Amino acid sequence: MEYETVASGLRFPEGPVVMADGSIIVVEIEKKCITRCWDGGKTEVIATPGGGPNGLAIGPDGALWVCNNGGFLYHEQDGMLIPGNCPPDYDGGRIERVDLSTGKVERVLDTVDGNKLTGPNDLVFDKAGNLYFTDHGKTYSRHRDFGGLYFLAKGANEAKELDFHYSSPNGVGLSPDEQTVYMADTMTGRMWAFDLESPGVIKPASPLNGGRVVATMPGLQYFDSLGMTAAGNVCVATILNGGITTITPEGEFSHIAFPDLLVTNIAFGGDDMRDAYITLSGTGNLIKCRWPEPGLTLNFNA
Repeated sequence: MEYETVASGLRFPEGPVVMADGSIIVVEIEKKCITRCWDGGKTEVIATPGGGPNGLAIGPDGALWVCNNGGFLYHEQDGMLIPGNCPPDYDGGRIERVDLSTGKVERVLDTVDGNKLTGPNDLVFDKAGNLYFTDHGKTYSRHRDFGGLYFLAKGANEAKELDFHYSSPNGVGLSPDEQTVYMADTMTGRMWAFDLESPGVIKPASPLNGGRVVATMPGLQYFDSLGMTAAGNVCVATILNGGITTITPEGEFSHIAFPDLLVTNIAFGGDDMRDAYITLSGTGNLIKCRWPEPGLTLNFNA
């Protein structure tokens, strides 16, 4: 697929947010900062949360909400920047809020039900302003934390755990009717769906599982963050088989390749919502292309 490069030289970009003024806000996880990008290659650091800012979304308050995973160790290999284990300066995961007018960073929460968040990864707001987010867990040299799916009601001070004990929860999105939460699990290359009885209340798929499996990739492929289309398809960034995999609600899938093993995010914008902004994180590029179908308009923008 043809594409243009919006910004290059970024240090593991993720979490693109398409702003009303035409700029794109991303995180640079390795640099521990949040950066605004414009067509033509201009970039500007707008906030420095530290740790590992990851997923981004505009909330109902007009602020930028951040999943902060606490950071990674990085190494360079074959021209790519690759994240790895938990770093020595790790001080926990958290959900943060950034005032876009000042760059001030506020810590919203870092525990759920008395358990510490270890690696918050991605987030999405429903139309009422409630927040769904994932915790990816954390990887160490000889073991790995589990992760889960969480819910923070609008205006609440405490979040709740919806489901836990997944290997590596990553991207999260809502179906157009907001009756289903989709969650990508990285290491298994598996897309999960959680049917909702009401906001923040899942309808268990079985006595043993809160979610149901929509699709699992063949071979060794990892899933990262995702974007929803207006038709209700899930576009999930795919690692190793670098590109975007589109999965229908029925579990059929197709793939569009891009030149980076670490394709991590997709976000939609433009008047017809067919401008796709994709992070090629290993090589540090934010690119733009025309997508085959319109993306789903998110509920909030600054």
